[in-house]
Amino acid sequence: MNGRLSGTVRAVVLDIEGTTSAIAFVKETLFPFAEGALGGFLRARGEDPAVAGLLAEVRALSPGEEPEAALRGWMARDEKVTPLKALQGLIWRQGFEAGRLRGHLWPDVAPCLRAWAAGGIALRVYSSGSVEAQRLLFAHSEAGDLTPLLSGFDDTRTGPKREAASYAAIAASAGMAPADMLFLSDVAEELDAAAAAGMAACQVVRAADGTVASGRHPACATFPEVAARFGLPAPDVPPSG
Repeated sequence: MNGRLSGTVRAVVLDIEGTTSAIAFVKETLFPFAEGALGGFLRARGEDPAVAGLLAEVRALSPGEEPEAALRGWMARDEKVTPLKALQGLIWRQGFEAGRLRGHLWPDVAPCLRAWAAGGIALRVYSSGSVEAQRLLFAHSEAGDLTPLLSGFDDTRTGPKREAASYAAIAASAGMAPADMLFLSDVAEELDAAAAAGMAACQVVRAADGTVASGRHPACATFPEVAARFGLPAPDVPPSG
């Protein structure tokens, strides 16, 4: 089994889907919202420089195909394509800012993030969703705006989540050794890559998401269990719900 069971953790790197937030929220709320709004968004914003630049990336990745059709195909296959993720983030911004979306977090997450930040633990996010989408989810979460607790955000522009070099790059960006950092994810292959880079790794096994422990890494069902296992500060008040 990989991952340290004790030692000093100076930073925690968080996956989102299946770790801080329900897979169902992403699959059943965020993705359908972006799919439904895509056509109108492209018609209204397609000439904006930021959107036009992303559409140029889409054309480069899918030559000969109309960009909206390419994007819908990637959506249907849940492909982790960087311009798709960036466009989804822009669409979700409209939904969050209009109050039509709120970021789901498991009830145990926010109290632990607050306790860890108050205890001097740096908190970062690494998700296949764009940095834009990450910021929106935590800024408009059901537990309030948690972005002041977070010191860094990384997406697939940093690198693929199943490659060790991506985690080495995150550690370098944070100015820390990988051995000082703990990565939390529900996906064993991502944890394998983090561990290969030298990070501690813990699989978050949420029963509601159907996650199955791989046996290759320490596994915890909640963030308070992570805190106890890795010597992190615990919240003063147990989460409800």
